Amino acid sequence: MKIVEVTPYLLRAPLERPFGWSQGWIRERVAVVVKVVTDEGIVGWGETGFPDAAALIRDRLAPQILGCDPLNREGIWWRLIGPMMNQNEYLGLGMCALSAIDIALWDIAGKVAGKPIAELLGGPLRTQVAVYATGLYYTEGDEPHRLAEEAASYVEAGFRAVKMKVGGRSLREDARRVALVRKAVGEDVYLMVDANQAYTPFAAARLARFLEEQQVLWFEEPVPAHDVAAYVHLRERTSVPLAGGENLHSRFAFREPLRLRAWDIAQPDVTVVGGITEMVKVAAMANAFDILVAPHAWGTPIMMAATLHVASVLPPCPRVRAPIAFLQEPVVEFDRTPNPLRAALCGQDFQQRDGYLQVPTGPGLGVEVDESALSHFAVVHDG
Repeated sequence: MKIVEVTPYLLRAPLERPFGWSQGWIRERVAVVVKVVTDEGIVGWGETGFPDAAALIRDRLAPQILGCDPLNREGIWWRLIGPMMNQNEYLGLGMCALSAIDIALWDIAGKVAGKPIAELLGGPLRTQVAVYATGLYYTEGDEPHRLAEEAASYVEAGFRAVKMKVGGRSLREDARRVALVRKAVGEDVYLMVDANQAYTPFAAARLARFLEEQQVLWFEEPVPAHDVAAYVHLRERTSVPLAGGENLHSRFAFREPLRLRAWDIAQPDVTVVGGITEMVKVAAMANAFDILVAPHAWGTPIMMAATLHVASVLPPCPRVRAPIAFLQEPVVEFDRTPNPLRAALCGQDFQQRDGYLQVPTGPGLGVEVDESALSHFAVVHDG
C-alpha cells in the first residue's frame, strides 16, 4: 500500500460575535485539514490549527511522502522531521504540519486494521474521558451577568469543571471576574483559569494569591510558554497548580519543563506536539515524573477524536485503587465557544454526558468528514 495523495484544506468560518483572550480577538475559526489517500482508496484525515501549515504541507511535506507506506508512521515521522531539524523549523510551524499528517496516518492504520486508534495504541484503559468546558472569554461589553449566565449554563449541562480566561484586563478586574464565575458555579465545581502567557512572574504571583482563595484547580500558561525558569520561579511562590505545554513542539521541548517540574499539569496538543506518534511519547515522559496529563484541544472533531484516543490509554498518575478525574485521571479540554467548523465538518459535534465524552469506537479516528462541508469552508488557492 502506498500514499498517492496528500491534500491540505485551509478552512475559515467567520463569527457573528467575536470573543477575546489575552492575545487578541477571535473573529473567525480556522483549521487546516489534511486528506491522505492510499492506492487502495483508504482515506485518512488529520488537522492542525495554523493557516500557514496548508502551504507547507502542500509544497514541501507532501512530495516527500508520496509513494511511502502509510503504515510506516514512525519512519514517515522521522523522514519529515529530519530536514526541518537541519533548517531549524521543527519547533514551529513545521511540527504543526507534521502533526496533521501523522494524525491522518493513524486514521489510515486504524481503518486498515478495522480497529479504533486506541486499540492500536495498546488498548484503552477507559471507554470515556472526563472533559471540562472551555469558554468564558471576553466579549464586547463583557457584561457581568453574561459571564455568570454562561458559567452557570455549563454546570446545568452536566460539566464538573470549567475554564475561563484572564490576562486581558487589569489584575483587579480579572480577579473580580474570577470571583463572579466561582460564585456562579459553586464550590463543588472545579474552576481553572488560563492567562495564555499574559504575565510576568511578578504579576502572575500577585494574581495567584487571589486564585488560592478562590480554590482554583490550576493556573494555565501564566507566563510565556518557553520561559521554563519563570514557571519554576512562580511555582515557588504559589500553591495553585501550574499548567502548560500546549504551545510546545515535540518531546525535546517538553524535556526541561518536565525534568524541572515547572508544571503540575502537562498539556500537550496533538495538533502541535507532533501528532499521535509524538504525543504518546510526551505523555509517557510526563508520567515518569508523576505529572498529570490534561491534553489541550481546541479544534474540530478530528482533533477531538485523536485526543480522546490518546487520553483513553494514559495510565492513572499516580496509580491508585480508584483514580479520580482531575486528580489522577487524565482530562481533556472541551471547547464550547462558537465554531461553525466544529459543528459541521463531521456532521455533528461530540456530545458530553455528565462531564464525560465517549471514546470513538469506529475504525481509525472513528469520525467521518463531510466533504461537502469541507468544500463549503475551504479557502480556494490560499497561500
